[in-house]
Amino acid sequence: MEADPQGESLVNSVRPALNPSKVLSVEMRHIWKRFPGVLANQDIDLELYRGEVHALLGENGAGKSTLMHILSGSYQPDSGYVRIDGEKVHFRSPAQAIAKGIGIVHQHFRLVDVLSAAENIHLGWGDAPWRVTPQILAERTEKYCAEFGLHVDPKAEIWQLSTGEQQRVEILRVLARGAQVLILDEPTSVLTPGEAEELFRVARGLAAKGRSVVFITHKLEEVLAVSDRVTVLRNGRVVSSCMTSGCTKRSLAAMLIGQEFVSRLHREQRAPGKPVLEVSDLHALNNRGLPALKGIHLSIREGEILGIAGVAGNGQSELAEAINGLRPIQQGTIRVDGVDLTHKSPHQFVDSGVGHIPEDRHGMGLVTSLSVADNAILRQYKHAPIAKGMRLDGKESLKFAKKIVEQSAVKVSSLREPVRHLSGGNQQRLLTGRETEVASRLLVAVHPTQGLDIGATEEVRSHLMKHRNQGNALLLISEDLDEVLIMSDRIAVMYGGKIVGEFEAGDVNRTRIGLLMGGANELEEAG
Repeated sequence: MEADPQGESLVNSVRPALNPSKVLSVEMRHIWKRFPGVLANQDIDLELYRGEVHALLGENGAGKSTLMHILSGSYQPDSGYVRIDGEKVHFRSPAQAIAKGIGIVHQHFRLVDVLSAAENIHLGWGDAPWRVTPQILAERTEKYCAEFGLHVDPKAEIWQLSTGEQQRVEILRVLARGAQVLILDEPTSVLTPGEAEELFRVARGLAAKGRSVVFITHKLEEVLAVSDRVTVLRNGRVVSSCMTSGCTKRSLAAMLIGQEFVSRLHREQRAPGKPVLEVSDLHALNNRGLPALKGIHLSIREGEILGIAGVAGNGQSELAEAINGLRPIQQGTIRVDGVDLTHKSPHQFVDSGVGHIPEDRHGMGLVTSLSVADNAILRQYKHAPIAKGMRLDGKESLKFAKKIVEQSAVKVSSLREPVRHLSGGNQQRLLTGRETEVASRLLVAVHPTQGLDIGATEEVRSHLMKHRNQGNALLLISEDLDEVLIMSDRIAVMYGGKIVGEFEAGDVNRTRIGLLMGGANELEEAG
């Protein structure tokens, strides 16, 4: 990676001189997989060796998830075969794969919302204690948390946890079972640099004990930092498989998208204008009725991006919801353009020019069963010219949807196509385009590129930066520290429901921010 002018990246400090054994653990040969209208995997060969961390790269739709679902038993190949330790296997279910030591942490969580974190970790596990009590499960879970450095509240129910905390439950559930082949899909997207470093050490420790680790990530820096080998998929085919030591970020990006990658991110140098958002002494509770925001003060001006850095569960989600009228406020004020919107409804925030890209694009942002056109007008259907009295004007609806799709570079076959048929990148482009249209004054963007490939990430970031360059205010909440550093004009760090540090983007480095994200105060950091 490029040198940090004031401090070395934490991820670079964990990658030793790697020398994986050459004992083959997994062999996937001539794998083909078709779905209606899609050829997902085309004659793919993949080898995993004991004692290696193997990175798997590819844009959305490249076939990497399908390939790993075949390995982990969720799908069966149309042709080709899989060998585990030399034995040919035919998995008919994930349970059969787990029995053979193949474990996967899915990008989209598979947890039971009404059960606790501890109960989810032990659910369906043959080695769970025969005498089950909440205390026993909590104690066992705390032991795994300490062992792997991934901490969650064992007694909290899943619906009460943030997205990042839910992901940690998924990781713990697989690690606790001692998988011999561990597949991690974007596992560091909600971790601080220190926690990412610890996860990398976990991966290296598993590899040192003879396990194979597949590390799926869109962060090229992580590939270079932690993996022994990397396989790049494009359009369902393997385009390269090589030792990571011979790769650079530029060469990986070129393999990923099939051409030299050129960033289109352009930040106009401009003096920020008048305040748009002003938050004073904001207090709010989380879903468990506990304090989540503890006296938040912040402001954002015209033509400015304020980035919020922090580990999931430190109040960022509650802050975003409060600023959009989605969460009750116990104390404090929220003003947009000087107008007090405290305790106002979400519709009143929208009418004041506030847009929202939520953390969960499926659960809150989009209605995946509806068409592209219907989703494009969700914020406008009550207003003219789309609304005409008590009915919708179909022609105006399609006209507006077409504008959103074209401006946001959403790739669709038809405006009437269900959103669930779109790739994750195209879904996020559609959501981003719709919300920037609403956000004539302020856009609140929560994890706007999480889980996206390099091309879709660049498109979304460029769209957000263009919105900022037009003089709008943006609040960017992201656990991707690189994203916060790249995009922000100013950076605030949240920990324990408070702002614990605020900086001009050019005056701080990732190490300093990482310490604050982990709970170090300014005095400790300075010492």
